[in-house]
Amino acid sequence: MNYYQQAVNAILKPYIRCFWWLDNDSSKNLNYTILPDGFFDIIVRFDNYKYKSTEITGLYTKEMEVVIPPNHQLFGIQFKLPAVEYIFYESIAPLLNSEKKLPDAFWNLNSFDFSEKSDTIDKLNTIISQEINKEDNLDGRKFHLFRLLSQTKGNQSVSYFADNVFWSSRQINRYFNKMFGLSLKNYCNILRCSASFKDIKKGDLLSNQNYFDRSHFNKEIKKYTNRTPKNISNNENDRFLQISIIPNK
Repeated sequence: MNYYQQAVNAILKPYIRCFWWLDNDSSKNLNYTILPDGFFDIIVRFDNYKYKSTEITGLYTKEMEVVIPPNHQLFGIQFKLPAVEYIFYESIAPLLNSEKKLPDAFWNLNSFDFSEKSDTIDKLNTIISQEINKEDNLDGRKFHLFRLLSQTKGNQSVSYFADNVFWSSRQINRYFNKMFGLSLKNYCNILRCSASFKDIKKGDLLSNQNYFDRSHFNKEIKKYTNRTPKNISNNENDRFLQISIIPNK
């Protein structure tokens, strides 16, 4: 498996985590488990570098099993939550733990030459930048909330976020359920779980993400991944893609 990842331009950083490319150049199926991480993706699929389809995912609250056939390629755009309202202008709540097909011509993704990844990503940076906030309704309160979530990795209570952005807990949860399909507390738990992956890869089976104790840590990780931290740390056959791509540092 060949994996490639590239950062976005400065304009898109509040909305996109990265562009990525995965190529199964082997002669057998690759089986992966995708773990919840608090992001959603557009995924472009290819067979032998020939375009096949484009899908958009919702957020995941549980592990997802994925099979990548031989000579199959994937190009992905991993989005942060603000993209839902300010790039796509529609809720992804109905896509929780699922995905839907997009039109082939969406953002001209069916016409790009993905063998030239840098040129293609430059073009996509431009296209997506032009999509941002056409309705001119940026809400500073929401962006403050998203920044706090990123900075704290979900390691705070709902009341902490409500107090800091001057937005009631009830209103925040209504917004999260409407736009993303889950409560703020549930999303915070997923962020904290995901932030633990680096520790788990290093063999730290307690993590530094403020879990009460090892029992609580094991319970929360298993709730969202259906695996214990030890199972994930072992990562047999590089099963857990997000663990496999974490740098060994």
